[in-house]
Amino acid sequence: MSHPPAGVRAGKAALRRRLLERRATLGVADLVAAATGLHDVLLAAPEVATAGCVAAYVSVGREPGTGPALEALAERGTRVLLPLLLPGAGLDWAPYTGPADLAPAARGLLEPTAPPLGEDAVLDADVVLVPGLAADRGGERLGRGGGSYDRVLARLRVRPRPAWTCLLLHDGELLDLPLPVEPHDVPVAAAATPSRLYRLRG
Repeated sequence: MSHPPAGVRAGKAALRRRLLERRATLGVADLVAAATGLHDVLLAAPEVATAGCVAAYVSVGREPGTGPALEALAERGTRVLLPLLLPGAGLDWAPYTGPADLAPAARGLLEPTAPPLGEDAVLDADVVLVPGLAADRGGERLGRGGGSYDRVLARLRVRPRPAWTCLLLHDGELLDLPLPVEPHDVPVAAAATPSRLYRLRG
């Protein structure tokens, strides 16, 4: 059953509020444990283990922590790309060269200080790790509403061999009921939580 656009947007906004309220209850120990678990789950995924290039992001606030995974990938010799937020909410990309080379940016983000490579640099990635607040079993994701990663996921569709896209979540944020969906929404292939990896679509 289709929803009118206004109803879909309202449903997404209400769900975002509930999920952000839940994340607000997480303490420091919860976040440290989540980052460690997420590292273990991601590094065990065959797609990540064999990737030559991974597009990731630097977690902030109460997002599932990406720091340990970023460090482990870099130590493995995997090329890691991180996003740079552009005016209009597009994303450029730059290489990750270590935590000392990250700088504060707009919206409370941390971004690499290395020279940008252009918006199409993400097309070199074998794996794209995606932020968000929730996913459903069909791979639909709920982001924060800015649209940056909807554009990235749409851009990846031009590749002859799709990148493996994986949403990073806390435990309990993979939902059994379908998420409200708009025409621009692009599903992801998997979701990783601190406890396990979920394969969501082919």
